[in-house]
Amino acid sequence: MLDWNDLRYFLAVAREGSTLAAGRALRTSQTTVARRVAALERALGLPLFEKRQAGYVLTPAGEELVERATQVESSAKAFSEAAAAHGRDLRGTVRITSEDIYMNGLVSPLLREFHELHPEIMIELDAAQEMRDLGEGEADIAVRSSSKHQPAGLVGRQLGKDDWTLYCSRSYAARHGTPASVDDLRSHAIVGGGGGNLWRHYQAWLQQLGLEDRVAMHHANSTGLLSAVRSGLGIAVLPCVLADSDSDLIRCIEPRADHGRILWLLTHERVRHEPRVRTVIDFLYDRLSRHIRSLEAQRAAA
Repeated sequence: MLDWNDLRYFLAVAREGSTLAAGRALRTSQTTVARRVAALERALGLPLFEKRQAGYVLTPAGEELVERATQVESSAKAFSEAAAAHGRDLRGTVRITSEDIYMNGLVSPLLREFHELHPEIMIELDAAQEMRDLGEGEADIAVRSSSKHQPAGLVGRQLGKDDWTLYCSRSYAARHGTPASVDDLRSHAIVGGGGGNLWRHYQAWLQQLGLEDRVAMHHANSTGLLSAVRSGLGIAVLPCVLADSDSDLIRCIEPRADHGRILWLLTHERVRHEPRVRTVIDFLYDRLSRHIRSLEAQRAAA
């Protein structure tokens, strides 16, 4: 079988006139050059050089084939340059999917800076409640809350624990007081909803605490929960990574410690090395993990 890499040694000897000079040009040993040229001759079944006292001289077959080998070398260089250009090309679209509250509260505020740094990348945001399939190409990147185990084919980075708990606004607390326990919550208005999986978990938690009958309004999405709390309507469950950075919101009770949820930055192995996808992932990870570490430091100091 022909080893295409041996053509490099063939051309070097043809140009330099000896295996010693070719070895210096290729930064390898004379022995290696002689061995690879001999291997090429065996694979072709042709002598390419006559070994003379003055050095290596091309045979008639070698004279004819050296031009072909030069064309192969040129094609390989062109291929390498095209691949390198593709690796540097950031142009194109990157689709990000996430729960609407993360998209609006965490991701969107970062995109002005990202656009200033990388105007050649178009960002598409998908805040649909249905979970998009990264393996099927429905999105390129997901900011997603899930367990520590990801489906096959997904790769990602952990941003931090995804704690949720109940919050109220300062205006609500001024009118009704701040509940500090589950018993206190029984006399307060709860905002329910959030849509999809969020409401299923939220509803089960309220049922477990005996608070489902305190739900005064139901929102279809998680952004609605945040809006209702900010308006002073009542108390709702919100992600700590977002609510703890809002100076108008007050944490009512501590989050559960046993939920096992992690906030992930995910992509599929099929696109993980695409330059534009990697650029977006690196940017989001840097900014979001920095934000989360800052919140954790503030809580630890409080």
